Amino acid sequence: MFWALRRQILYLGIVVGFFLVIGFLIAYPYFNKVATCFDGVQNGTETGVDCGGSCSLACTSQVDQISVLWARSFQVVPGRYNAVAYVENQNENTAVDKIRYKFRFYDKDNVYIGMREGETFIPPKGKFAIFEPAIDVGNSTLVYTAFEFSETPNWVFVSKEKIEQLKIFISDIKLENETTEPKLSAVARNNSLFRIPEVSFVVILYDALGNAISASHTYLDVLKGEESANLSFTWREPIISTIVKKEIIPMFNIFLVKLQ
Repeated sequence: MFWALRRQILYLGIVVGFFLVIGFLIAYPYFNKVATCFDGVQNGTETGVDCGGSCSLACTSQVDQISVLWARSFQVVPGRYNAVAYVENQNENTAVDKIRYKFRFYDKDNVYIGMREGETFIPPKGKFAIFEPAIDVGNSTLVYTAFEFSETPNWVFVSKEKIEQLKIFISDIKLENETTEPKLSAVARNNSLFRIPEVSFVVILYDALGNAISASHTYLDVLKGEESANLSFTWREPIISTIVKKEIIPMFNIFLVKLQ
């Protein structure tokens, strides 16, 4: 009897030990999770929940808010306008891949005319322009334009080396036929080794007082590394004011850029 009891205890101990080992193996990963940037918990080197430290996302506390410097609409032909928001990102090495925005339009009596929504990106440090073409207001006269981002930006770190290399240089800017059929030409050059897809260019014209009085845009499917491209901007009506400054702003999503 004594030996039989000892065997039973031994067998029971083996069974219990087996289940303890299995339970430990199942429970261990839950109590010893490796910190990631996608687990919804502030851990590892993070300075916030899934942001900062070694994560690609920057925490809200690490970035400055976007500054909307001005928003205006410029008549193309009677009843149709181009809208521009002139914006500044003061953050050195963070950008936004996608963000929604809204333009709202009002007449001289501040009566709401309509709205245009869209989606864009925010490039790293610098001023940039968001362009919406062909705003049809019918018989209304558009006087005031308001702009806002309609969602919170998700800031992503970008390497300083990539930012410093990715420069598009504009040269040979020439405006002709201002009083008849205005046309502006220029040359854009990508001096880097990166292939830049989906590049848009916004041109803003200023008068002697520094007021933006007109705008236009053009588009390239791709601007390859160490490549130049001719740009052409046109207007359908004469430009009455005297133009003293021409600003061309290249716009591209840095997250789409790849080495050739």
